[in-house]
Amino acid sequence: MYPQAVEHVDDEGRNILHVAVQYRQEQIFHVVEKMKFPMKRLTRKIDNKRNSILHMVGIDKQDEKATDMRSPCFRLQENLLLFERLKKASKTEFIMHLNSEGQTAEKLFAVSNAELRRDAKDWIKRTAENCTIVAVFIATVAFSAAYTVPGGPNQTGYPILLHQPLFPTFVITDVLSLTFALTSVIAFLSILTSPFRFEDFKHNLPRTLMIGFTLLIVSVLMMMFAFAATIFLMIHNKQQWVKISLSSLAFLPATFFMFLYLRFYASPMEPFKHSVKMLGSALPQCNSVRPQCSWITNLVSRRQKLHSTVPANRA
Repeated sequence: MYPQAVEHVDDEGRNILHVAVQYRQEQIFHVVEKMKFPMKRLTRKIDNKRNSILHMVGIDKQDEKATDMRSPCFRLQENLLLFERLKKASKTEFIMHLNSEGQTAEKLFAVSNAELRRDAKDWIKRTAENCTIVAVFIATVAFSAAYTVPGGPNQTGYPILLHQPLFPTFVITDVLSLTFALTSVIAFLSILTSPFRFEDFKHNLPRTLMIGFTLLIVSVLMMMFAFAATIFLMIHNKQQWVKISLSSLAFLPATFFMFLYLRFYASPMEPFKHSVKMLGSALPQCNSVRPQCSWITNLVSRRQKLHSTVPANRA
């Protein structure tokens, strides 16, 4: 209703971008970002303390930290991605701009996020250590199950139930459970040996944690498949409802485990969602170019028809 309100400046000299970045109101930032000409002017403004919008990433309210219940690792990743995004939107001279305290935006960001970095380091190390213990335990169980096959071996050493239809399913799922568990251990060990720099929290550490955690969930799921196949092999002569009931109970731990930790994927998916939105907003612009170029196609087709009819007319 009032587009000129985007130019408003408060008593501290902050414009709408300063406040939106400081309070992490990304929806407001998206709206202003679509206004091309006001966006160019607003990115050049500084407040009374000579802070640019890039400085505002390092200024975070304490009350916002107290109410934010997300893990410190993903909060730090969000701040780093926001800083990188604003750095691309800002002019080159504002990247090294000094505020009233003689700090650049990068220095202010490093100082204000030092405590968050320590918390993120402790959190991701504890998570990786605990997940490593669980993954090693799953690998141990899967390795033991490979030598204690259902039904046991016969006199020659071959499994008694070797020719049953579900026996290959047991073998494949048990091997996959062991493989995924050991691969997740490698991912978690790479986290524990990381130098934990700011750049590592931007993409490397969260992505490695998600890969290791996903492999751990798949490993648990494969173990449940192997357990269900074992039940079917041991009670293959029983009634159908008994098989279905016992197999459903076999998948209950994996289902409950996935349901509890599904929200764990919400924070890392935010950068991906933003990329999808940016791609979606760019597609209409690409489509709008096609009508402008259609007259070239028509001109070329007309010239081709003209050249094709000229020899006939001359004849």
